[in-house]
Amino acid sequence: MITLRGDVAGCVVSGPMKLLVYTHEACLRHDTGLGHPERPARLAATLAGIEASGVDAIDLAAEPIDRNHLRLVHAAEYIDAIERFCQAGGGPIDADTPVVADSWEAALRSAGAGIQAVDDLGRSRGDAAFVVTRPPGHHALVNRAMGFCLFNNIAIAARYLTGSGNKVAIVDWDVHHGNGTQDTFYEDPNVLYISLHEFPAYPGGGWIDETGAGPGTGTSFNFPFPTGTDGGPYRWAFSQAIVPLLEEWGPDWLLISAGYDGHRDDPLAGIALVREDYREMASMLSGVVGKGRTVLFLEGGYNLEAMTASVTDTINGLDRPRIGAVPSTDTSTAMRIAQMTAIEIGNHFGLTLHDSG
Repeated sequence: MITLRGDVAGCVVSGPMKLLVYTHEACLRHDTGLGHPERPARLAATLAGIEASGVDAIDLAAEPIDRNHLRLVHAAEYIDAIERFCQAGGGPIDADTPVVADSWEAALRSAGAGIQAVDDLGRSRGDAAFVVTRPPGHHALVNRAMGFCLFNNIAIAARYLTGSGNKVAIVDWDVHHGNGTQDTFYEDPNVLYISLHEFPAYPGGGWIDETGAGPGTGTSFNFPFPTGTDGGPYRWAFSQAIVPLLEEWGPDWLLISAGYDGHRDDPLAGIALVREDYREMASMLSGVVGKGRTVLFLEGGYNLEAMTASVTDTINGLDRPRIGAVPSTDTSTAMRIAQMTAIEIGNHFGLTLHDSG
């Protein structure tokens, strides 16, 4: 059960970082059916991880999105179709994405929470924010639901930000490629999209030659790791390539698609990260933008214990910047792929990447 404390003044947990946490009990009523991995208990597991981190967590009710903001990313006819389908009782949109009548409110609140977080951080109410809602979003296309996702929550927040003149970086460490997010911004020069994911795997795509098009050329970068990859190539990629790229690009805001299905104990994928890897990735990202400019969005993650532990380490990493590069003598296929992507980044931006030692 999710406990919403509501009143900001009475929601303080000891800790140095003030983290705004957005969730809502409506997200529990998005019923995906018995045995479906994207289940309500994922929210409690995430909130438990935040609580265990010891930060100053301020719990806020996720508000429904304004329909005009939904149209920043999604086609009006698609929005109407999802509403009608849910109000008629729902059913399977595809083999992976079932909905019920209550899924409509859950989706509206999941999409709205990111905009709410941006506005609250802009008013200096916190140091960072975490959108802990469901359904998740990074697979949702402009006019198609897929992969458990109805609306692309992180893409909506990013488009909201670019609409007011901000440059936005999205880092997606969910184990599955965020095809919907990449597709949304593939020709957008104001959004930098970086994904680390298992390949080949659902939903397909996300190879190193997908780097944007038109005015967005060179603003999409993919690290497609083979099954079995552990945290070494991930940490190398962050230290040697991703952080230098972000520092060069200079985003105003950092949005993170925080999926935890890359953990070695997750039942839906084959990447072998551990909780400490999430701490290291978050720590290396913590200094990329100023305080009050980072929002995490819950994406995948289907082993509850692994989620709780990994979320705790994510928050602790975000609160404790890591200084210095991560040398490696790893010569695995995964490392070679990371190095190939780093070369693509360097060629486009003229970067001198860190010496891998």
